[in-house]
Amino acid sequence: MNELASYAAQSTTSRGRLHAEPAAAPRSEFQRDRDRIIHSTAFRRLEYKTQVFVNHEGDLFRTRLTHSLEVAQIGRTIARLLRLNEDLVEAVALAHDLGHTPFGHAGQDALNACMREHGGFEHNLQSLRVVDLLEERYAEFDGLNLSFEAREGILKHCSLAHAEKLGEVGRRFIDKQQPSLEAQIANLADEIAYNNHDVDDGLRSGLITLEQLAEVQVFARHLDEVRARYPLLTGRRVVTETVRRIINTLVIDLVDTTRVNIERAGVASIDDVRHAPPLVAFSPALLDEHRELKRFLLRRLYRHYKVARMSAKASRIITDLYTAFTGDARLLPPEHQERESVEGARAVADYIAGMTDRYAMREHRRIFAVEEILA
Repeated sequence: MNELASYAAQSTTSRGRLHAEPAAAPRSEFQRDRDRIIHSTAFRRLEYKTQVFVNHEGDLFRTRLTHSLEVAQIGRTIARLLRLNEDLVEAVALAHDLGHTPFGHAGQDALNACMREHGGFEHNLQSLRVVDLLEERYAEFDGLNLSFEAREGILKHCSLAHAEKLGEVGRRFIDKQQPSLEAQIANLADEIAYNNHDVDDGLRSGLITLEQLAEVQVFARHLDEVRARYPLLTGRRVVTETVRRIINTLVIDLVDTTRVNIERAGVASIDDVRHAPPLVAFSPALLDEHRELKRFLLRRLYRHYKVARMSAKASRIITDLYTAFTGDARLLPPEHQERESVEGARAVADYIAGMTDRYAMREHRRIFAVEEILA
């Protein structure tokens, strides 16, 4: 690994953990964060949480787990090219969706609506709650006790009302400061991964077509390159060759633009980064194309009637479970009954958010299906 830039996050100068621990040697503190995330229960559950398509709809569609791995891979590449801390980028990337509900954004929207009178529900806040409190692995503390830098990277968005309750990790939203460059990288690596891999999954599902995507400038340009170089190529290879070229273009553009931004801002330390405007960015031209692709996916894939039907079912399942559990806490497993007696609706939201897609469907059947009573 190249020597890190002066403005990179250094594990040796980390702001530390909520609970002091002996050094992790021979691992760095950010390697320890990464390892704890990988071994967590919440991380394993991502294998059965929806990205766009519910897990049982096909074995080859992305899940939250495979998406997180792809974000980490893209993020590490960007960090290495910019001489930033790859281990921290990887930790943030692997943890960024730990708090996501089953059934993707439809599940989050439904749970947020249910929790409107109790502070709402937002998956970035929930991911932080998972690593700070909900994981139960260690004798001396709740959660994973991650470094400050990993925790601030997980918390991508936060309202001022929530920030005021989060202590030091929420301070930057109040002071209007930026997180580390590593956190900024993980955020945009997430966008690169889900946009392009949702294209791949959308084509695999048949809900969108190459002909439709030919209307999108960034896709059309790279598709033309593939067809010009490989005129006899057909099938899945046309798609994968195109998608990987788009990802490569976005990564190189991001790296080049970020280098210019860093130089212009004159940052020399991570404190300088925190006081500068956001520095990790696409060029204006690529940003426009990137946004065009996002709009296409929203219109053609995320709002497709088949996806809408799945989302409606997901919303019904989440809402029914929340209503049942808050109406009668005896329906909760014993350990969650104990937490509900203290934390009320928030404990119910924690239980539902931690479910996988298939577990949520199973719980719904157990509570509402007549055949489950007669079985």
